[in-house]
Amino acid sequence: MDLALYYGLFALTVSVVINLILKKMGISQIIGYIITGTVLVYAFDLHHLTDSHVLELIGEFGIVFLMFTIGLEISLAKMKQMRQEVFFNGSLQVGVTTVLFYLIIHYLFHIDTISSLIIALALSLSSTAVVLTHLKNSKEIHLPYGQRSLGILIFQDLAVIPILLFLGFLTSEEMSLQAVLVETLMSAVVVLGLLFILGKRVMTWMLRFSAESGVEELFMGSVFVIVFGAALFGHSMGFTYSLGAFVAGMIIAETRYHHKVEADIAPFKDLLLGAFFVTVGMKIDLSYFAAHIGTIVLLLFLVFLIKAIIIFATLMITSPRDTSLKGALAISQIGEFSFAIFAVASTYGLLEPDLIQMLILMVVVSMILTPFLISKVNEIVIRVFKEKVYENNFAALEQRKNHVVLCGYGTSGRFIAQKLEKRGVKYLVVDNNLTQLKWAVRDDKEAYFGDLSKKMMLDALHIEDAATVILAVDNLEKKRQICEAITQHTDNVNLVVEVRSQAEKRYLSSCRISTLINSKKEVAKIIVEATLRCELE
Repeated sequence: MDLALYYGLFALTVSVVINLILKKMGISQIIGYIITGTVLVYAFDLHHLTDSHVLELIGEFGIVFLMFTIGLEISLAKMKQMRQEVFFNGSLQVGVTTVLFYLIIHYLFHIDTISSLIIALALSLSSTAVVLTHLKNSKEIHLPYGQRSLGILIFQDLAVIPILLFLGFLTSEEMSLQAVLVETLMSAVVVLGLLFILGKRVMTWMLRFSAESGVEELFMGSVFVIVFGAALFGHSMGFTYSLGAFVAGMIIAETRYHHKVEADIAPFKDLLLGAFFVTVGMKIDLSYFAAHIGTIVLLLFLVFLIKAIIIFATLMITSPRDTSLKGALAISQIGEFSFAIFAVASTYGLLEPDLIQMLILMVVVSMILTPFLISKVNEIVIRVFKEKVYENNFAALEQRKNHVVLCGYGTSGRFIAQKLEKRGVKYLVVDNNLTQLKWAVRDDKEAYFGDLSKKMMLDALHIEDAATVILAVDNLEKKRQICEAITQHTDNVNLVVEVRSQAEKRYLSSCRISTLINSKKEVAKIIVEATLRCELE
């Protein structure tokens, strides 16, 4: 027990020091946690713990809490809206990637059929932990490419279940594939039915009474009971821990407590995710890596390239090319659930030990490189397409004061721009949707590409000196983030926001907004006035 405490203290100290250094260098803290795991193993010769089930379980619950917070942002209504991203894009990506990798591995590398199929399935998965952590922290999860990436990642997490069941089927002589599929389907119906029917009432009851008690510890305890209970229930029915937690998050997203739950649980999620990445770092065999570094890097480059091409082609069916390329670059790595697939394959003797070590190192290096790659997604897209829409000439704003900023150049934004021009009001457009920025450039507007919820963009556009900021953004959550960012940045700006319903108005009521305009009410008013004019004539 004493040794465990020493190890824990050492790991915590090393991770804090390394992450402080990496923070100053602008490098993701994920890298710091992975380095910590490697240092811990070699400092105390803990190689025998690299395959510890307890450590893997602790690490896996980092993903459980991550998936729970993702579920908090995806209600049933939103899941229905995202069915194209989840079920069409997701299934196409996993299916095409698996088939192509199987053909390459089996026929080019001459690996047997079963091993090739297992590896192909593992390589089709991307890293939920790394990608969603970045997308949530950067707020890019609400951008078009973030939504596409999220949809595919959700489908991949769902796909882990039949993949693991398939591995079990390969080693089972008692059950047929049909029996396995029927049993899985029945279990899914039971899990979803109980969680959405009975579980929803229990969760709502627990959160309501613990919130009314006014004791923060009781509310936090209720959240933990819900997360762990849903995760364990899902696992007991043959699914992953994270699936149960994800469904629980979706259920709470339908309640009025979801914002408080998300805020309260964030530190625990980040801490457990850190533990997960420490366990990833513990899997690095430096001597094996040094001996095979060339092969690992080359194979990993090929995997990145092939997956990026497949995902880009998949997304291009339903999305603009800039969004497709961003999504392709964001999720072209190999994911953490590959560890589970390789572990099961190793247990049943389906893969050679040396091959497993090579694959595990590929996954680890992939997860190390991903934070660097995903942080450069916008720059890469700019360099690839080289269009005028990407050029931000912030120097032109150096002495600008009392200017009008129009955020969003969608349908509403274009109508607002026309009205401003008729009144002779000078304005600039800012949008983080490249397609809409192209429209603004085509219309010869002064346009800037960027996210107005980020301080860097607020500083660049001198929002504190602006006369008015007009928000014509469709995404409600993004609208709220921009409002909060602007009001925290300055108190002097006149903030005008378009809403489309009373529900949106209530959702934004806590923000310090100067003017809220209900577009539907204004349209109704214009229609009535036009009708009355006709009657008078």
